[in-house]
Amino acid sequence: MVDMDGHMGVGHDGIVVMGKDAPDMSEGYPLTAWSPPLHPENLGDPVFKKRHNIRYPYIAGAMANGITSTDIVEEMGCAGMAGFFGAGGLTLDKIEAAIDRLEERLKDITYGFNLIHSPNDPDHENAVVQLYLRRGVRLVSAAAYMNLTLPIVYYRVKGIHRDTDGNIICPNKIIAKVSRVEVARKFFSPPPEKFLGQLYERKLITEEEAELARHIPMADDLTAEADSGGHTDNRPALALLPNIIALRDEMVRQFDYKDPVCVGLGGGIATPESTAAAFAMGAAYVLTGSVNQSCVESGTSESVRQMLADAGQADVSMAPAADMFEMGVKVQVLKRGTLFPVRAAKLYEIYSRYNSLEEIPENETKNIEKNFFKCGLQEEWHRTKSFFQQRDPRQIKLAESKPKHKMALIFRSYLGRSSFWAISGDPERKIDFQIWCGPAIGAFNEWVRGTFLEKPENRKVVTVAMNLLYGASIVTRINWLRNQGIVLPTDAGSFSPMELSEIQKNLENKVAN
Repeated sequence: MVDMDGHMGVGHDGIVVMGKDAPDMSEGYPLTAWSPPLHPENLGDPVFKKRHNIRYPYIAGAMANGITSTDIVEEMGCAGMAGFFGAGGLTLDKIEAAIDRLEERLKDITYGFNLIHSPNDPDHENAVVQLYLRRGVRLVSAAAYMNLTLPIVYYRVKGIHRDTDGNIICPNKIIAKVSRVEVARKFFSPPPEKFLGQLYERKLITEEEAELARHIPMADDLTAEADSGGHTDNRPALALLPNIIALRDEMVRQFDYKDPVCVGLGGGIATPESTAAAFAMGAAYVLTGSVNQSCVESGTSESVRQMLADAGQADVSMAPAADMFEMGVKVQVLKRGTLFPVRAAKLYEIYSRYNSLEEIPENETKNIEKNFFKCGLQEEWHRTKSFFQQRDPRQIKLAESKPKHKMALIFRSYLGRSSFWAISGDPERKIDFQIWCGPAIGAFNEWVRGTFLEKPENRKVVTVAMNLLYGASIVTRINWLRNQGIVLPTDAGSFSPMELSEIQKNLENKVAN
């Protein structure tokens, strides 16, 4: 921007001369402000993009039960971004089927799988790790961890070695997703000695692997998870991200890591402004979840996509989690159009108050049988037993000796199946749909209102991603001008969604970048 005899002028080309020793440019105009080009691929940390061989600093985060589908992962990878298949809650054969498909379709293109902490089913967590190691899954998103476990340490350490130049090479990469500083500290630290010792004693790792593991962090990268859908502590991004970045810097100095640990931000990423804010605060990358679930490639039903497209920022609530029910852990879900959060909370209230099914008052029992389970509790127990006979028979034996555990398994059955009712779009169970999402979906819906992205059938993950990144570049450049004292209209830099082809054309022609 230049001063043209008291009037503001805008130039897109020409020559700019700056500095006290600059030659005389009496025929030119005084430079008032400068906003250099900012291609979306230049957002974020180049180390992160190089490490994972991606073009854009953008991740489609894993949502359990295959909601982050192989279609999403494939679309992300082919667009130069990273997607993580939502393996949480799925059986091993379904996870392996997803591995087969992505291995065939994407070849050497970057993709990852979810590894979720399973304190109530540690054998399944271990089996998933064994599957990943056997099938050569080299990138996982570690989620819902409160403490490190032997399986995740085993995944991280197995195969670690030095190259011909003496550099430590970790073939298995972890991007942790955490909401708390104390958990982030565990992933910024080297693997715990007690786990390394156990793995070595069991001959699962070599002495060299155990030694080299002492010089690496548990995670290559870490996502600060703010107010997200699903498992979350509802942390505000403005408070969480700076603390996590500061802790990263402290831990890197303490352990003298050779490779930098990158920190990204997830939870609340839904508009160009929030995306730009994440990068302005130092995020190496951004991670999205709720907005992807409303896209056509997601592994959920059309009913859920429409419910998400109708949601506002206040249409979310916390509800007991199926996988950590007894611990009182909660997940963030949609409350508009469903009674799930209310009913799930009722079940946890009953579980906390009584020690067995027999202690529950008759009126309460009739209510949950009629409205929640649509059958008697004994019939529901037979269904639950059938599930655990396949998944973990030990739970049945424990339930038969501990009535409260039996009650927990039955109640968890409702919580667990509610997400599958949503995924299948069961019309008879719509009032019980469990739909993981955060307030970001409401912000996204407000932004796209009146545009082609308002309708869920037009929402595609790459189109959404490129709109967020392209819009963030525009917002950032406008803010650069304001930071140089330029007074602009309040709506300068406002960005409405564009078709993907139009964005790609603009980037090729270097328009607004």
